[in-house]
Amino acid sequence: MERNFNKNELYPDCPIRNILNRISDKWTLLVLYTLNGHESMRFRDISAELPDISQKMLVLTLRTLETDGFVSRRVYAEVPPRVEYMLTARAHSLFPIINQLIQWAKDHMDEILLDRTKALSRKSGAS
Repeated sequence: MERNFNKNELYPDCPIRNILNRISDKWTLLVLYTLNGHESMRFRDISAELPDISQKMLVLTLRTLETDGFVSRRVYAEVPPRVEYMLTARAHSLFPIINQLIQWAKDHMDEILLDRTKALSRKSGAS
């Protein structure tokens, strides 16, 4: 099970599109945000913090983040094996941008929700 390396057919040599696609999917930012503030986390702890993500999708997301150098994985030779995930320096360098995005969302959330409500009202009134 592995994520595709998506290339835009119109711009197949554009790595920026690929990187933005990878970090802006449904779970990546949430997993990164969950790991932030912890030195390391075990799989079950990440899963507990994100109860609506399936085990399969969490595994896939963590593998992708590891492949892209955002997360490192440490396996301890114990029985049962213990695995911990931690953010890399690359991931930490992304957090000022993530925090700005979160702040922007907080600043504009009420306006956006109001616009959505208005749009739904117009749509249901037109039916």
